[in-house]
Amino acid sequence: MGRNIVETIVGAIVLVVAGVFVFYAFAKSDRATSSGYELVARFGRIDGLKRGADVTLSGVKVGTVTGIDLDGKTYQAVVHMAVSPSVELPDDTNAKVVSESLLGGMVVVLEPGADKKMLTPGSEIANTQDAISLTELIAKFMFGGTGQK
Repeated sequence: MGRNIVETIVGAIVLVVAGVFVFYAFAKSDRATSSGYELVARFGRIDGLKRGADVTLSGVKVGTVTGIDLDGKTYQAVVHMAVSPSVELPDDTNAKVVSESLLGGMVVVLEPGADKKMLTPGSEIANTQDAISLTELIAKFMFGGTGQK
């Protein structure tokens, strides 16, 4: 009988410790609600970009991808981003989807332009560059083709 009580106590301790780890993981996962102003950008392809992906400027995280939709008329991916209110971006800012690393996910990289007019909340970034498929890039390098006929 004493052995059953010890096993029960040890099992309860294991469950409590597991619960603490799960709580800690969610608290530190950076999944909090995004604060900032929303910007929209349209891309021809976003290869693996997901909701919650980072939006970076000069390698520094300045926002988060809050949503991705498909425009039924143009068949473009519409990416919604929340950008930190402390970051003001010129109207001619470029947005491109790039791979974070060879093994990592995709991120949106913002490259500010030189326009005096700034983007306002809800604005659309007009200058975008689609994601480049790594396999297509390797194939072009290996076979020397341009992919055009």
